[in-house]
Amino acid sequence: MSDFVGISNLPNQRYKIVSKTGSTFTLMVAGESGLGKTTFINTLFQTSLKSHVDHKARHQKGIRSTVEIDIVRAELEEKDFKIRLNIIDTPGFGDNVNNRRAFQPLIDFIDDQHDSYMKQEQQPTRSEIKDLRVHACLYFIRPTGHSLKPLDIEVMKKLSTRVNLVPIISKADTLSPREINEFKQRIRAVIEAQEIKIYSPPIEIDDEASAEHSKILIESIPFAIIGSETKVQNPEGEMVLGREYPWGIAEVENEQHSDFLKLRSLLLRTNMLDLILSTEELHYETYRALKLDASNGNKDDSRSKLTKRFNNNPQFKEEEDQLKKVFTDQVKAEEGRFRKWEQNIINERQRMNLDLESVQHQIKQLEEQIKDLNIKKGYK
Repeated sequence: MSDFVGISNLPNQRYKIVSKTGSTFTLMVAGESGLGKTTFINTLFQTSLKSHVDHKARHQKGIRSTVEIDIVRAELEEKDFKIRLNIIDTPGFGDNVNNRRAFQPLIDFIDDQHDSYMKQEQQPTRSEIKDLRVHACLYFIRPTGHSLKPLDIEVMKKLSTRVNLVPIISKADTLSPREINEFKQRIRAVIEAQEIKIYSPPIEIDDEASAEHSKILIESIPFAIIGSETKVQNPEGEMVLGREYPWGIAEVENEQHSDFLKLRSLLLRTNMLDLILSTEELHYETYRALKLDASNGNKDDSRSKLTKRFNNNPQFKEEEDQLKKVFTDQVKAEEGRFRKWEQNIINERQRMNLDLESVQHQIKQLEEQIKDLNIKKGYK
């Protein structure tokens, strides 16, 4: 008699169902204009999903007064598996002189999608739920080589509490490898000091190869990428996606030039399911719980009960004092880290001022040399 019952076939059955129904993946791209977001999206999915903006027409329109939300929908198929793709673009972000509330349309859109999904779940018929919940947000950072701007810090802090945030250094070919590494270190330091929660791939202890790959991805954050929809010939004679310069070729899929392959692996090949599940189990459930608590008034009731218990029990009072002490120590430690970070910024600004003075002095010397040459030329 065979010991095979058939339970082990359940994953195969599940695979057939998923293959037939497909999946939905929503990706938001945020960042200032001119950082190559459209080029990156088209490069990532190897097709023209989004058309480029006519720069002449953009200048004629003038600066947008508000941040817009632009949704691009597409259905991609690979090896008989279909995915319904939603790309959320945010044109106008960071383009104004005053960008204090530039993040609000992004936050409102993410919250609105959670709210819409929650209302659809409460309906008697749920066969056709429209799901636009954002599974990942790619935040593009300008490659200044210095540090994050205050706008970047504020927006990333707001987004990180609602969505899987993935920071990206755009146009990495404008910086040298040493400058990229130093820029990454500065960004990581700011992210840690400001307690910005960025997406980190889970490390599977029972799978050594997967765990090693996840560690490589984590060490590469923020990803420094190059985007290009044009193929060029590399020194080996192969036609590859990249950008051609007088000094050589910057290849999109060359890991020595760009983190593009690592980012594509995180988004599509190894961690797409985790991005979808973490959106469902963490961000959506958090929003849903807060919404239900606010509507039912459970938050105020639970707080009043806890207050009574603390007031009437000396043991709880002692524990409260201990917690206060721990909290105070943590606040002092964070203040020390913030002062250190602030001093680093001041030192960096002083260094930049000295560099600027040096450049101005060199320019002045060159102008004097040009003046002398013009005088000599006049005598001849």
